[in-house]
Amino acid sequence: MAQVPATPKSTRLRRLALARLLGADRLLTRDNGLQASERAALALRDLPAQARPQAVIFLIPLVGRHHVGDWQGTCDRLTATLAAFQRQSNPNWQAVICGQDRPADLPDDTRITFVPFSEAFEGNDKWRKLALLVMQLPRLDVQAGFAMTFDADDIAHPRLVADILDTPRAGGALVQSGYVFDQGADTLALAGPPTPALPLRKPFWKLCGSCAALRFDLANGPAELAFLREMSQHEHRMFPYLARLARRRLTPLAHPRVLYLLNHGENFGARRGRVSFKTRFVQRFRVAKDSAIRKDFHLP
Repeated sequence: MAQVPATPKSTRLRRLALARLLGADRLLTRDNGLQASERAALALRDLPAQARPQAVIFLIPLVGRHHVGDWQGTCDRLTATLAAFQRQSNPNWQAVICGQDRPADLPDDTRITFVPFSEAFEGNDKWRKLALLVMQLPRLDVQAGFAMTFDADDIAHPRLVADILDTPRAGGALVQSGYVFDQGADTLALAGPPTPALPLRKPFWKLCGSCAALRFDLANGPAELAFLREMSQHEHRMFPYLARLARRRLTPLAHPRVLYLLNHGENFGARRGRVSFKTRFVQRFRVAKDSAIRKDFHLP
């Protein structure tokens, strides 16, 4: 199961405009080229999430042992990711992990669930795991909240959950500013929107998949899960567009609340030849004084 290709940017703009002008029903009947995610977004457009959010649900696809050279290192990074959740100032979160192999040292915490992945699959199975993770939401005793896909090697700031839950958000939260840590070079950079002084800087959500918390309300029925499932099959650069198409616009967090761990030896991007530009990004936008940041994220 391969990642679903992104809709071209010009087509995204056109479909957003037509959704506003024509409405969801007419666009669904007129445009035969809509992707499954776009159809799911339009089906959700007139179903706002109304129930009060109870928790943030982190959906974590875990790579199989057979895909990595250092399984213990993979487990250690997952442990650091989960420990960051356990340090949250707001305890209303859950983490659901899906993988072939259950790590031996998962924390004894009722908020952490492991879902076995038993399908015979060739190649990158991340997208299938994400689809299965979304379908776990009705089993978590959380009627309404925020669902956030999160990589098993990224780190949350202690106030991530609080910032998502404590601010009214009609559609969800977007990590626009965040940190990228090149472990190989022991260098930290700040990703964020470009500015006149930094015109080439990129927002965090264009670099890392742990970037969007989508509001959901299971009272809306199957349409909620269908949208989250189809959205999860795309690269993260599609998330803000699909959220807007569903009329669930993502509001940027006010502070950097996620850290993307790079060059630790098992990044999937490296296998696809997609890490080198991120390494250059870290060097270009490195943070000179980073001791406080390292403390917040428990970096060595």
